[in-house]
Amino acid sequence: MKIGYPCINRTVPCSGNKTFRLASYSEIRLRETVNNNLVCLLHTLKFNIDHNLLFFRISSGIIPFASHPVCAFDWATHFKNLFGEIGDLISKNGIRISMHPDQFTIINSPKSDVVQRSTSELLYHAQVLDLLRTDMTAKIQVHIGGAYGDKESAKSNFVKNFLLLDKKIQRRLVIENDDTLFSVRDCLDVSSKTRVPVLFDNFHDMLNGSGMDLSDILQAVRNTWKAKDGIPMVDYSSQERGKRPGTHVQSIDLTDFKRFLKDSQPGDFDVMLEIKDKETSAIQALQAARNDPRTQK
Repeated sequence: MKIGYPCINRTVPCSGNKTFRLASYSEIRLRETVNNNLVCLLHTLKFNIDHNLLFFRISSGIIPFASHPVCAFDWATHFKNLFGEIGDLISKNGIRISMHPDQFTIINSPKSDVVQRSTSELLYHAQVLDLLRTDMTAKIQVHIGGAYGDKESAKSNFVKNFLLLDKKIQRRLVIENDDTLFSVRDCLDVSSKTRVPVLFDNFHDMLNGSGMDLSDILQAVRNTWKAKDGIPMVDYSSQERGKRPGTHVQSIDLTDFKRFLKDSQPGDFDVMLEIKDKETSAIQALQAARNDPRTQK
């Protein structure tokens, strides 16, 4: 079991998700921004290695406007060597990588232009993971999408559009239960028709329950992951007290996290902490899990 956090490290003196306004787009600006983001990713991963945090979600904005028609610059070729250096670091240290496109990436949209833009965005994510030479345990996580007044039709539309995706996308995609529409049961249903692995989000399940026990969920989810996919990925968070339901906690609630680890045994998975203070809580979580036999030593 590896423990990690998403996108931003608040300790290293750089920002790996810098961007700029579309109106300010230029090839020079793009080159400078991408170079900054990739170099910062390298520093962040070195920090993570030093602290044994071997699961990391790379920011979708690492290449600004990569899937936008304005971007004609061949960034993949220009930064090939830097991608290779980062990829070597990932491989040599056994770091697991994921990415998570934004909420506007909607595969099951009834609008063909939205599906087309979403497909382009997913192809960009797959390209980044391929340039890093990651194996198929590096995943791109998405939600099923919108319900559009008919959840069953919406799920069918996801299945139909998934089957049309480029294999480069299909082999990396995983689907995550969301906090309002599609539960773990819905994801398992879609998985049975597509063979897409299911990524379980415990906090979303608290808000949009499947009615299943944690042990049953983890067993059902585990069955959707093949050997080449690696062990399941799980997103973990908890509710910030005094805030609206669905607000992620600022700092890890270690009592809740230890309870989650206990209740999830013996299921093995990698844990992505969706907690606002990022690496600070991840370090605490790793310490809390030090005696768990599943923890990556």
